[in-house]
Amino acid sequence: MTTRSGTITGIELQQKRRTRVNVFVDNRFSFSLSAVVAEGAALKPGVSLSDEQIEDLLNRDEFQKAMDSALRFLSYRPRSEKEVRQNLARKGFSESFVAKIVARLTDLRLIDDEAFARFWVQNREEHSPRSHRALRFELRAKGVDSDVLEEAIEDTADQESSALAAARKKLRALKNLEYNDFRQRLGGYLGRRGYDYETTKSVVNTLWREQSAPNRQE
Repeated sequence: MTTRSGTITGIELQQKRRTRVNVFVDNRFSFSLSAVVAEGAALKPGVSLSDEQIEDLLNRDEFQKAMDSALRFLSYRPRSEKEVRQNLARKGFSESFVAKIVARLTDLRLIDDEAFARFWVQNREEHSPRSHRALRFELRAKGVDSDVLEEAIEDTADQESSALAAARKKLRALKNLEYNDFRQRLGGYLGRRGYDYETTKSVVNTLWREQSAPNRQE
């Protein structure tokens, strides 16, 4: 994109992207900006711009694009710092912009690895229980420091209670199976969630007894 110093002669809202404006300098299209950036800079016809001022506006626009992208990414669920950095890098933003965005979002407490780790562990406990080992693996993969993730895991349910909760979500799919099939399928399900052999064995036997009890009474 070619830009040049001169006097703003027009500012038009883009037809397809209503959050952006086209800026005309000396009656020729010069550059586009976020409407937020244009308003913040008090741009209007008659304002003169130097090359340096235009460059600054374009840098501010790039920062706004990166910020908007990060906020959209954070709108779905909390994210770790590493996730935000990776997402912005995939979108093509430079390391310097990524660093600035992360610093700003951290100041605003929108990036907080301690809060993220607590969210992740609680969400897993409620919807898809995992062993402590599996939780550690997941949180490390998301860039959470060991001390932070250990604190988040510390107050979770003991492993057998967690495994029972996970297994009960699977029971409906295991009705009417013989013991060996029941043991293999439920044991494999718990193993994939990181529970150790002894915990898995205990939970399988507990739920087999529970499931079999009505049949024995008949």
